[in-house]
Amino acid sequence: MVSAAEPAEKVFSFEECSRIVATQAHEAAHSRVPATECLALLESLGRILAEELRADRDFPPFRRATRDGFACRAEDVSRVPALLRIVEEIPAGANPIKALARGEAAEIMTGAPLPPGADCVVMVEYTERLADQVKILRAATSGENFVAAGSEGKRGDVVLNRGTRITYAVIAMAAAIGAQKLEVMKRPTVAVLATGNELVEIGEQPATHEIRNSNTYSVGAQVLAAGATPVLLPIARDSREQIKGSLFAGLQHDLLLITGGVSVGKYDLVEEMLKEQGAELFFTGALIQPGKPTVFARVPQGKRSVYCFGLPGNPISTMVTFEIFVRPILHALAGGTPEHLPLAQAKLEEEMKVKPGLTRFLPARLGGDIHGPSVKPIAWRGSGDIVARSAANCYIVTPPDCTQLRAGDMVTVLLT
Repeated sequence: MVSAAEPAEKVFSFEECSRIVATQAHEAAHSRVPATECLALLESLGRILAEELRADRDFPPFRRATRDGFACRAEDVSRVPALLRIVEEIPAGANPIKALARGEAAEIMTGAPLPPGADCVVMVEYTERLADQVKILRAATSGENFVAAGSEGKRGDVVLNRGTRITYAVIAMAAAIGAQKLEVMKRPTVAVLATGNELVEIGEQPATHEIRNSNTYSVGAQVLAAGATPVLLPIARDSREQIKGSLFAGLQHDLLLITGGVSVGKYDLVEEMLKEQGAELFFTGALIQPGKPTVFARVPQGKRSVYCFGLPGNPISTMVTFEIFVRPILHALAGGTPEHLPLAQAKLEEEMKVKPGLTRFLPARLGGDIHGPSVKPIAWRGSGDIVARSAANCYIVTPPDCTQLRAGDMVTVLLT
């Protein structure tokens, strides 16, 4: 229960709100043990690994050539040109049958094991084939163009930790050690509740003063992308009775996300109703734009408690606050290890003027080439402009003291 002496508003900087979220995510990760299930390897994509996986053999299990060419002894090719006798051809998947003696070489393909006696591979580009001999045109040193056995991992080494999110690279590693099935965390369920008298369902034709309920579906999509299962609740009108009933339904799940009703207007009832449920309010606002009227709370439910976010009703505000505040909590509830926000640096393509005072997340388009990323801001008309946001693939992040950015400046980008 919130103390009567506790301040009514808890509005903090982005950094302080992030610290609070990280603390609660850490607590959730250590206090909640999700149930697990066993899935076929491909079905586990996007889930959280619930077991520790170890290498069943050395990686690589042999000295593996990394180039097509000729395996030989470095001392034989310290001076070039050098003429060596070809004694064997070793494609990938073959086992060498002869140890190299002085003055000998084996033609070898990428991925094949080096023969005994060889300690380097000369790339085929630096050789000239002469019947059963090869002329080496470039000197090589011991250890060149192959990977030593066991250099990537030893048998028994932990190659995948519990709490790892399963990506295609993780699936490749699991397949390489022969794991046909994986023990994974069960997905947390997330109740998604949109509030507001102005909302109608997406299949309805809205009146002039109404809008379709896009937030439930955008938040639901973000929940899915974060590896959880969304439970879409019916729209709650701006009445105490409806919101109370919706809160009860939503708090039966692992996390409750509410959009709308968290500002300071006459019909913004969410914060008040959470307090009536005995919620512990961590913050009631963040000094960011979009997304300032964001509420983060924990609500007691018998022997357990449920985290709850009250997100602003404007669509882009909802999208931003999910990425920076909700996702870390959801990742922890799913059994994952803590992760940092996916931030990067990119070169700004055009000048920007920014209002100071808040940390801002501005829709943008990340591009560039292999020489470096660049980012271009997208003109938008505030946090309700979903047309602009649908054309963006990231946000430019500006600090509270920023007033202007010039073309060519390096800026921070939040990836989405």
